[in-house]
Amino acid sequence: MSLSDDPELRPVLFSLFLSMYLVTMLGNLLIILAVTSDPHLHTPMYFFLSNLSLADIGFISTTVPKMIVDIQTHSKFISYAGCLTQMSVFILFACMDSMLLTVMAYDRFVAICHPLQYQVIMSPRLCCSLILVSFFVSLLDSQVHNLIVLQLTYFRNVEISNFFCDPSQLLKLACSDTSTNNIVMYFLGAITSFLPITGIFFSYSKILSSILRVPSSGGRCKAFSTCGSHLSVVCLFYGTALGVYLGSAVSQSPRKDVVPSVMYTVVTPMLNPFIYSLRNRDIKRAMWRFLNKTI
Repeated sequence: MSLSDDPELRPVLFSLFLSMYLVTMLGNLLIILAVTSDPHLHTPMYFFLSNLSLADIGFISTTVPKMIVDIQTHSKFISYAGCLTQMSVFILFACMDSMLLTVMAYDRFVAICHPLQYQVIMSPRLCCSLILVSFFVSLLDSQVHNLIVLQLTYFRNVEISNFFCDPSQLLKLACSDTSTNNIVMYFLGAITSFLPITGIFFSYSKILSSILRVPSSGGRCKAFSTCGSHLSVVCLFYGTALGVYLGSAVSQSPRKDVVPSVMYTVVTPMLNPFIYSLRNRDIKRAMWRFLNKTI
């Protein structure tokens, strides 16, 4: 389904989503280039941040370019193979985002609760291992979803009530029994969503108790400011994601799922670079150095 059937809105939607996509790509690429080019940012925190920006680029590139082309060509069609590919890549990068946010929460936990052991614990080997584990867990999750959908039977032409191949929508469209598949999907959701959320909550509960033990208010503010950007991104990512899937379970109107989906798939990756760069002096300085060198 398209975002709107009104022909007069198509040029507006095309310009809006094209500009949002370009802003997202530029912002995340600037963070990656700033981190890689500045030796001062070669630390675990910024290493994870650059990987998060890379995952956000993949995440938004899975859905928005196809949507922009469909708006311009007035098309609403996607092939079966294309739909499966889009779904699996979408799940890969969505899960990767979730895993990286958990890894970044652990990094902040070690930095604040065990500052003297930070360099030893967060070694380059552990950081690379955490990134690889996050990637392979995300890849496994996307391929299991693919296998589930491949086992289902569909009619020749079906209408997906979203602007991309949403896994939850594909299950609703199946004309075969999906009870076992639903159980597997909910189990996967518990592993890839609720376990990361639990890890983030655990890390921040320890961080909060450690910050409250700091005697000076200035020290508490300084310690908490290092977590502000990450907390903002976590709330934005999980808030919009839960809004999409809880809303689709409760709402009977397909159109009501589209707005939260846009927030989840488009707005969140676009805002992440602004949240991290505007609240972080090191990132802003590195960006200015990189831009000056380029000019």
